[in-house]
Amino acid sequence: MRLSRHTVLPAIAATALAATVAGCSWFSKDSAYALAAEARPLEVPPDLDRPSTDGAMAIPGESGQSSVMRSSLGQPSAAQAASGFTVAGDRQEVYARVGDVLEGTEGVTIASRAQVLGAYDVSYEGSNFLVRVSDGQGGVYVSAVDPRGVPATGAAALKLVATLKAALGG
Repeated sequence: MRLSRHTVLPAIAATALAATVAGCSWFSKDSAYALAAEARPLEVPPDLDRPSTDGAMAIPGESGQSSVMRSSLGQPSAAQAASGFTVAGDRQEVYARVGDVLEGTEGVTIASRAQVLGAYDVSYEGSNFLVRVSDGQGGVYVSAVDPRGVPATGAAALKLVATLKAALGG
């Protein structure tokens, strides 16, 4: 079967018309390059669209790098060390004893209790923090924690921890 010029030209014209009507980018003048510079999409160079992987395979300890898990932050301050203590006993028993001491301490308001988590949400001398009771090495660890989850080092927290330590024999 041989195609004649009379059947090929109308087929090409129909294809071109269909592509133009359908929005083919070859025939459209609305490309991103025809827009004003302010209206064009942002072009990011290839080396800037991925995060840096320069130190991805470095072995910790080489070239001065170290892990945060290796206590590279140094020793805790005296205030951080004073924000907790260890007591001998069972966690549930110590949690109950801490609650009794908190209820008997003037100025302490217990906002909520979470026995499963071993925490008391307290307000004392204008400060809000958690008194946390958790299993630790050599006993049960009682500590004050601020809302960020780090040891509470405010004066009120340290004073209450000292009161708890004296009452529980820590």
